[in-house]
Amino acid sequence: MAATVPTPPVKSDDPDALHALVMQLLDDEQAQDVVSIPLAGKSSIADHMVIASGRSTRQVAAIAQKLAEKVKGAEGVTPRIEGLPTADWVLIDAGDVIVHLFRPEVRSFYNLERMWAFGDDAGEA
Repeated sequence: MAATVPTPPVKSDDPDALHALVMQLLDDEQAQDVVSIPLAGKSSIADHMVIASGRSTRQVAAIAQKLAEKVKGAEGVTPRIEGLPTADWVLIDAGDVIVHLFRPEVRSFYNLERMWAFGDDAGEA
């Protein structure tokens, strides 16, 4: 049995630490095409939005579950999860960080990166 490294506690008032935790887990779980969109000062829904893809519904669901467990361990609060039964598009609301996990086909259909572009990419087609 492999030893697990305990997750250091993340302070609820530190959205950047929560964001770093999310980004590290997505990297560890081999999520693809990870994009982080800063929302601080632009939207009141969260400070960060992270969009990533999994290769299959099984990987999307596994990443979502591990992310929820990791956030619960660090924050002490279970994040809200939507879309887990079908795992085409799973939304994890961890408070200051919102994570969208997609299958690649679904991600390209909804194109959230373009929808949430603030000035920089908004004019590109």
